[in-house]
Amino acid sequence: MSTTAERTWEGPSAAERLNILRNTKSIAIVGASDKPSRASYFVATYLLSSSPYKVYFVNPVAKEILGQPVYASLADLPETPDLVDVFRKHDDLPGVLDETIAVGAKTIWLQLGSWHEGVAAKAEEAGLNVVMDRCVKIEHARFHGGLHLAGFDTGVISSKRQLTA
Repeated sequence: MSTTAERTWEGPSAAERLNILRNTKSIAIVGASDKPSRASYFVATYLLSSSPYKVYFVNPVAKEILGQPVYASLADLPETPDLVDVFRKHDDLPGVLDETIAVGAKTIWLQLGSWHEGVAAKAEEAGLNVVMDRCVKIEHARFHGGLHLAGFDTGVISSKRQLTA
């Protein structure tokens, strides 16, 4: 018997995810890390350098990430973010959703590997857009032509593989 709960919730289509990203002006990364080896740091670097979004970092311990201030909670942000990008463990997700609803954000986005059926149901009941088990960086790059097979922008636009000597 599998210990993984069955996935019954269906997320937004590619067109719906593109629409969410197009209508987003600001993103709060909850669980942002100042450690370059962490996925949230990689996503933050990409969003700051390759996207039009105003990016906020939320972490009750860190003070600065990539030269930007870090806020202890969503309630401490200077504006309401459109999208809350969550890098937190499974058991923390309901609390992050409660904060997301309380500040009035439009979208909760759970990163790759994060799936919580209860959070999705409650978020949709509250009128939020919900995306789970997807990466904002990968989705943004996919829709804007910057995604190589490995997930990195190679800077090469070609339908042919480059030969190396």
